[in-house]
Amino acid sequence: MRTLLKLERVNAGYGAAHILHDLNLTVAPGERVGLIGRNGVGKTTVVNTILGLAGLKSGQVRVGDKTLARPRTYQAAQQGVVVVPQGRRIIANLTVEENLQLGAAVGRKGPWTVPAIYQLFPILQERAHTPGTALSGGQQQMLAVGRALMANPSLILLDEPTEGLAPVIVDQLADIFNQVAAQGTALLLIEQNMSLVARVAERYCAMAKGSVVAQGRVENSREGLKDLEAHVMV
Repeated sequence: MRTLLKLERVNAGYGAAHILHDLNLTVAPGERVGLIGRNGVGKTTVVNTILGLAGLKSGQVRVGDKTLARPRTYQAAQQGVVVVPQGRRIIANLTVEENLQLGAAVGRKGPWTVPAIYQLFPILQERAHTPGTALSGGQQQMLAVGRALMANPSLILLDEPTEGLAPVIVDQLADIFNQVAAQGTALLLIEQNMSLVARVAERYCAMAKGSVVAQGRVENSREGLKDLEAHVMV
């Protein structure tokens, strides 16, 4: 089976700190995967390893058709893998539209253009010439997702996208993520909100102590939600 992302027996960390231990993870084209687990188990380090922000000690990171011996941020983007980072990281001195244009810098062609993003997020069109950091938290998250889509990615890594957001905004984002996935973009959703994972993901990978310790299909039901929550408590 072809994969967009494959981490095989990956050991990684920061300096002497060893965070990921023989971690295995794959995401196939069009797939929606939830990466779950308690705080501190290494979920964000997975993203940072792909981007080269955490040191790859051993193992293999494959993004698209390229094996990354020494991962760098631009390599993932060139292969169609982009990140919506934890904390959103909106550029303060740029307007909403300028932040969106920044996402297109990688030069990949596809259906996502500024007008398409505005159709997905009408509030961003209303605030197009407003500084990006002047938006509310929910609007900034929409901008971060829109900026990622402007790269016309094959896979989006969503790192805690609902952190600190009101439930009504989380509901809106769940609908947006499903719309994006319906158009063929794969998602790796790193999230503490198991209700969101149940609504968006079709498969989960549960982490503990720097490794994936369980995985399976996601069932959007009360029993399925309990199953996800049980893995987070490991």
